[in-house]
Amino acid sequence: MAVHASDILIIGSGIAGLSLALKAATCGAVTIVTKDSLPESSSAYAQGGIASVWSPEDSFEAHIKDTLVAGAGLCHPEVVEMVVKEGPDRIRELIALGTNFSRRPGGEESEYDLGLEGGHSHRRILHALDATGQEIIRALTAAVRQQPHIAILEKHLAIDLLTRAGPYGVECWGAYVLDLLTNQVKTFTARVTVLCTGGAGKVYLYTSNPDVATGDGVAMAYRAGAAVGNLEFFQFHPTCLFHPQAKSFLISEALRGEGAILRRPDGTPFMAQYDPRGELAPRDIVARAIDHEMKVHGFTHVLLDISHRDADFLRQRFPSIYRRCLAFGIDITREPIPVVPAAHYLCGGVVTDLHGATSIRRLYAAGETAMTGLHGANRLASNSLLEAVVFAHRVFLHVKDFLTTDHAAPPSFPDWNPGQAVSSDEMVVVTHTWEEIRRVMWNYVGIVRSDRRLARARRRIALIQEEIREYYWNFLVTGDLLELRNLATVAELIIRCASLRKESRGLHYTLDYPATDDVNWRHDTIIQLSKAAAEDTGWHS
Repeated sequence: MAVHASDILIIGSGIAGLSLALKAATCGAVTIVTKDSLPESSSAYAQGGIASVWSPEDSFEAHIKDTLVAGAGLCHPEVVEMVVKEGPDRIRELIALGTNFSRRPGGEESEYDLGLEGGHSHRRILHALDATGQEIIRALTAAVRQQPHIAILEKHLAIDLLTRAGPYGVECWGAYVLDLLTNQVKTFTARVTVLCTGGAGKVYLYTSNPDVATGDGVAMAYRAGAAVGNLEFFQFHPTCLFHPQAKSFLISEALRGEGAILRRPDGTPFMAQYDPRGELAPRDIVARAIDHEMKVHGFTHVLLDISHRDADFLRQRFPSIYRRCLAFGIDITREPIPVVPAAHYLCGGVVTDLHGATSIRRLYAAGETAMTGLHGANRLASNSLLEAVVFAHRVFLHVKDFLTTDHAAPPSFPDWNPGQAVSSDEMVVVTHTWEEIRRVMWNYVGIVRSDRRLARARRRIALIQEEIREYYWNFLVTGDLLELRNLATVAELIIRCASLRKESRGLHYTLDYPATDDVNWRHDTIIQLSKAAAEDTGWHS
């Protein structure tokens, strides 16, 4: 089978992958493989905006401080400073590409409408109404499609990374990739591979993430032997629409920034009992407060009420949310919105340095799949899109220099060998196991944890992984099977990280260790396969 070769292989097509591809095309041939079709990605669903110092009333120092406070002592200060200070330049690049951020009504033409969200001390959220990610991805996709040096392969799902021992340790030279339309496994080689595969929200039963968020990059990197870390810090967004037909619809943090009030079903406000910042407290505090209210009182949901604001303002500021809620019979200008917390953002991931480089040579990671040190134990609202564009740029600069000095060509790799595997007639097993993983994770590894719950989850996930391994070897790979395998791996890693941390900090809250322990636990949780174990995971290679 023919080998697909390029200088830079980018796996994933969210804001990090597309931003990087545009720049990397200036220093080599770029291939983007994405398991869905552009513009589908987690980035496209980002509502609130992108945080950056833009107003003269704001400052780098204030944004840095807000990020550090939200991160609960685990942010890497040098990373926070770098991302915050480089942010405005990256946003100017997005604007130059044609991204249309919302402007202030009645203001100067160049004056952007800056939003306020929980944990921020100033208005610094640039947004495109309530569909910011969609607008940024639109502009990036249009630019990428015009680049002759970028090949885009949609409906292609990466299976595993191609690695070899080199003079400087293990090196990555590309990936085996499943063509979802033909069911052929192809070999993609590259001098540099970048994981931009997004998050892993589908590991939980309730999530704001789209179906593509199955933790593929984290799972592949871990199997290849890369260090991963801080996976216990999974951010649950406090407010997703609670309706039997409203799949994964997020109610933006920006509503609370514009004065929305959280209420019990009887209309009583409750956030002041949990934090003096009320509805503008960081997401982990708000999510735990809602979770506590629901469990103590037996509520199926709580209410988010912004009906006291002007109706025309709400329809203009939040058109997508207004239309979506109205489709379910909820008029946000007249009545509160029923909401529940849902898995939203993975603050941990593949460990990288300031250049996005992982512990495997020639392998980089950017966006939600990476653990850069920016978010620490809890992500500050709207810092994720900022991190993605800043690190995409830093990966580009490092890769550009690397390719200039390193001219080695990829070694040869064998074609994918399916062995004795046959087509499966038992796909119901995959569907059932997928649901079981998500329920186990929701019930035992959710917003509030305990040693007993984590132990139960770890035992059950271990059994599920054994079943998946047996199934994997017996049947030909499919997209659903590969995503299931990755979900199980990520579930295991989240449980392991959560079990290791004997304290409560940021997004990780455990009943057995409710206090924060700065003496023993003010450090990252890093796990990594041994070299021998990593080599043993070269499935069918």
